[in-house]
Amino acid sequence: MQRLTISLDDAIAAAIDSFMARNGYSNRSEAIRDLVRDALVRTEAGSETPECVAAVSYVYDYDGRDLALRLDKAQHDHHDLTISSMRTRLDHRHCMEVTLLKGPTADVRKLAESTIAERGVRFGQINVVPVVSGGHRHSHGDGHSHSHSTPAL
Repeated sequence: MQRLTISLDDAIAAAIDSFMARNGYSNRSEAIRDLVRDALVRTEAGSETPECVAAVSYVYDYDGRDLALRLDKAQHDHHDLTISSMRTRLDHRHCMEVTLLKGPTADVRKLAESTIAERGVRFGQINVVPVVSGGHRHSHGDGHSHSHSTPAL
């Protein structure tokens, strides 16, 4: 780990302190580290890894033009990327869904972006976590072997 010294104006330092208080951080280093990591991933500067995991959350009108069926079909058509999906009803017409994806970053982004671009989807958000494939396969003695994905940042 490297130690960096930075200078911030008083308004930015106060905003960081406020962010820390709202989010339960115990020190500025942890808060700034998470803010920088988030900014790097959002601007894709730090998310150029070939693989990623992502959470795609969105609100949609359940009754709108077979939208629920189209969203479900997209997940089936991309079963190789879709890990899981959870839906909850917000009212008589609207649902919120969270879909977890894993795979090649470009493919995951394309599916996530096309999902939130569907007509009738509102409040869509994509949270991409770049990962590095875990290298060697190993077992825990039960005959099942696997490898891991580790967050890249």
